[in-house]
Amino acid sequence: MKAIKVRDTVLGSGIPKVCVPVTAKQKEDIFGQARAAADAGAQLVEWRADYFEGLSSPEQVKIILEGVRDRIGQIPLIFTVRTALEGGMWQGSTEDYVNILQEAAKSPQADLFDVELFRDEAQMQALIGQLQKAGKRVIASNHHFEGTPDTDVMKTVLEKMEAAGADIRKLAVMPHTSRDVLRLLAVTLDASEQGEAPLITMSMGALGAVSRVCGQVFGSCVTFGTTGDASAPGQLPLDRLAAILEDLKTE
Repeated sequence: MKAIKVRDTVLGSGIPKVCVPVTAKQKEDIFGQARAAADAGAQLVEWRADYFEGLSSPEQVKIILEGVRDRIGQIPLIFTVRTALEGGMWQGSTEDYVNILQEAAKSPQADLFDVELFRDEAQMQALIGQLQKAGKRVIASNHHFEGTPDTDVMKTVLEKMEAAGADIRKLAVMPHTSRDVLRLLAVTLDASEQGEAPLITMSMGALGAVSRVCGQVFGSCVTFGTTGDASAPGQLPLDRLAAILEDLKTE
């Protein structure tokens, strides 16, 4: 697995970096959450734009991106439109999804773009290339809120992300048993040894919380923490998460 550098942050080497999601609906609340994340020591910030009431307006999105950047300084910023198909708030056509990401990529403020690869593999693979041509890093993502897929399915998901040319591969699953968590961690370890693109994996909920703190051992380069509301089940408060990661570091 190769490390990549985004602004001054290296992903894929050392302790997993802690990302804080911004999930407010309105401008001033978004700016407040972004500032709180930066003040708390977030190493990445994810703007969950699917929560934003003005998402349909490229001009409003631009204003938000500029305002968030003003408040987080040089912290890398992820732009994410999580769709209802994968546990998010946004409902719309694939065409609209592509247009929103392409318009947002015109701004220099967002560094990484989350693309739900399996919404439509051919179109999303083309979108990955377009975003990269615009100078953006791309996270190919896949989320399973109802369960943990078969081991071979998870392996195939990560292999397809690599084949699609994504800069980072992200897989999130929901465990029903402890063995589900173990399977996700085993898949992560195998993929980190066999692929080049850095990984972000997690087993969600309380049962999977251990997967959010052991990334350095198994190969996940980012974990998600909170300074307020969580964007997914099982996220831990940033300060507690950072302390655990430090205690568990292997180098």
